[in-house]
Amino acid sequence: MNVEQLFEEHHDALYRYLVRLTGDADLAADLAQEAFVRLVQRPPREMNLRAWLFAVATNLVRDDARSRSRWRTLLRRGADRLPVPDPVRAPDSVAEGRERERIVRRGLEALSWKERTILLMREEGFTHREIAVAVGTTTGAIGTMAARALHKLSAELGVRMESLA
Repeated sequence: MNVEQLFEEHHDALYRYLVRLTGDADLAADLAQEAFVRLVQRPPREMNLRAWLFAVATNLVRDDARSRSRWRTLLRRGADRLPVPDPVRAPDSVAEGRERERIVRRGLEALSWKERTILLMREEGFTHREIAVAVGTTTGAIGTMAARALHKLSAELGVRMESLA
């Protein structure tokens, strides 16, 4: 299967179809691209690739419409379900918060890529197994590495926070 040739043969027609179907040229371009990505990732067994591409693209439009519909439904719900904004903070409080964010960001930057990844993935709720796969180590090593990274970050933040005082 020559993907470049298939792209040249079918992209323009697929794009036109999607523009007409969605009424959105940008969305059509994204969905046409996604259809070809799926062709590369999971080529069909059947030989009518044109029909397959159009079917995949149509399903992508349908999925996108469902997703947008869900968002509209959530946004239309009553005011009691809308997020409550944070109270307006005083300018000095805002400046202090930004300075603390800058200090934490610099503290994280002082860590190695692996240490930073472990801590951030841990904070997002990933399991030790998932983190181990992401950083290329064993599950058993993650706890120790996380503890060391936290210690290093704590020391780094302590030094930086002292400079604020």
